[in-house]
Amino acid sequence: MSTATPETVSRVQELRNIIDEHNYRYYVLDDPQVPDAEYDRLFRELQDLEAKHPELVTDDSPTRRVGANAETSFEEVVHRVPMLSLDNAFNEDELRDFDRRVRDRLKTGDDIEYVCEPKLDGLAVSLHYEHGVLIRAATRGDGYAGEDITANIRTIPSVPLKLRGSDVPETVEVRGEVYMPKAGFEKLNQTLANKGDKTFVNPRNAAAGSLRQKKPSVTSRRPLEMCAYSVAVTDDSILPDTHWDCLQQVGQWGFRINPEMSKATGADECLAAYQAMMDKRGELPYEIDGIVFKVNSLALQQALGFVSRAPRWAIAHKFPAQEELTVIEDVEFQVGRTGAVTPVARLKPVFVGGVTVSNATLHNMDEIRRLDARIGDTVFIRRAGDVIPQVVKVVLEKRPDNAREVELPKTCPVCDSDVIQIEGEAVARCSGGLYCPAQRKEAIRHYASRKALDIEGLGDKWIDILVDRDMVKTVADLYGLTKEDLTGLERMGDKSATNLLAAIDKSRHPVLWRFVYALGIREVGEATAKSLASYFGTLEAIAEADEEALQQVPDVGPIVAGHIRSFFDQPHNQETIASLKSAGVQWQTEEITAEPKPLLGETWVLTGTLTEMTRDEAKERLEKLGAKVAGSVSKKTSCVVAGEAAGSKLTKAESLGVKVLDEDGFRTLLESLGA
Repeated sequence: MSTATPETVSRVQELRNIIDEHNYRYYVLDDPQVPDAEYDRLFRELQDLEAKHPELVTDDSPTRRVGANAETSFEEVVHRVPMLSLDNAFNEDELRDFDRRVRDRLKTGDDIEYVCEPKLDGLAVSLHYEHGVLIRAATRGDGYAGEDITANIRTIPSVPLKLRGSDVPETVEVRGEVYMPKAGFEKLNQTLANKGDKTFVNPRNAAAGSLRQKKPSVTSRRPLEMCAYSVAVTDDSILPDTHWDCLQQVGQWGFRINPEMSKATGADECLAAYQAMMDKRGELPYEIDGIVFKVNSLALQQALGFVSRAPRWAIAHKFPAQEELTVIEDVEFQVGRTGAVTPVARLKPVFVGGVTVSNATLHNMDEIRRLDARIGDTVFIRRAGDVIPQVVKVVLEKRPDNAREVELPKTCPVCDSDVIQIEGEAVARCSGGLYCPAQRKEAIRHYASRKALDIEGLGDKWIDILVDRDMVKTVADLYGLTKEDLTGLERMGDKSATNLLAAIDKSRHPVLWRFVYALGIREVGEATAKSLASYFGTLEAIAEADEEALQQVPDVGPIVAGHIRSFFDQPHNQETIASLKSAGVQWQTEEITAEPKPLLGETWVLTGTLTEMTRDEAKERLEKLGAKVAGSVSKKTSCVVAGEAAGSKLTKAESLGVKVLDEDGFRTLLESLGA
């Protein structure tokens, strides 16, 4: 029971409102209204009152930004809407091609209006609010699931713990970039250097490292900022019709939005905005590595849709890569998961684009011959897109007399198997296949990964131990492990061994697409694996299909078809699959329907609450019937399924004359179609 007087309760709320207002003006508007001493006095008064009356403390109080010193667990958070990557344009032609593709897909000759946003060089985050209060924050991760960083994100002053205004939605997810301003980065590095600690090489690494600190109190001392760039999840009815106006709305809720944003109509204006931003790049108080162009109209965004990893309505136009000169001191060869033997240049360390570079890829022997690169050469190093270091040019005038030609090794540097280069292919490969330790570890990691067979507990450490001790030579050997094998390993207790064996056993009956993905066939990702499984139905049919048949599958072109055919032609791969089958692994078959899908080509929208199934279940059933499930209603919508408390989407459907089904009607339709 609270012992605070009504006057105290009122004063606490008043102080929170005052401090929130000062935080907003200081950190978002850059327009402080009181000196620091006055702010500190108000903050201390609130701290004292909350200390005397802990029952008055709430999660959205300004005093709760700095969390307790308990270590953060970084638990996995699955994104309700994937945080997709952006496609990149590196020159004017690629930007114009993007604009042309947008207009072609929309079947319009009119210029498109874009929002031009500086591409901040930081860490993408997603912030989930309920009833205006920050509930959860997550990193981008792999785009589908990230890490829970709520405790750390709360320490960033420009992140509102409680949204401002009276029009705050019940649920909203705001996405943005956490970054470290240049001045804060320099000051942090100076502080670390003075203490003898390791410094950060650039503001992006400093931001990422600071945001993933185990203790929020450490993050709170780092000069981080957050800038919002999109709304991912909310009720469509509260949002304006354009991305620009959505960002203005986000700003009214208390977020910082980038003041350098602008609008541009057509490719020419986009290129002018790009040049203006590039000219201004050095003057900005934070690092940017390009400019992002987004189609402004949300309706057009919806019409354009997505590819598997990126939206079709946005592109990042990267600034020209920075280049430096350095020397190739040696060339070594690395073996990848698929057996590719890749030459890597060991360089005299050089600072390029904010990072010290000591290694650069040479891709393959064809590229080495094209460059005429030799050990001892002076070369141009470029960080393509400010990320991947690569050798782009040899300065022949500086070649020393003792420069040595690079030779492809005859045997694998890891397992001593023969290195083979097939005629017509640029990539040389180790013939050791799944038996090569370099490939073995990576193959097992991939097989056990969350998107593949999802063997929980089989992390990198245990894979390294099992392979290094020769206990597992192929993925099939996982199924022969015993409790005695595992408990004999250091730090593997009885319970851990039992759990790991249970997870391995659980993976014996995967759905077909997961097993196909788990095999690690080159360029066969989740989407392609699903398409193959859906089209052929069985692994045997996939394995026997020729390249022409494989190319009938959506997303499978001649290159991918060649990789698939090559994989199943290799005896060691056939042996591994046979060993898996002998070990009791039995992948499921997938039913193939010869008849065309009854809802193919139709666009459906779900709104309101369904009582007998979740929206995800309804969406899955519609997609199996061939329908596309969209998030908004338009004239092209085929049908709207309206559950309880259906809102603006139902109203819009009725105004447009779009067919509407209630849940009973929807269920009857599904039953009639056998879904």
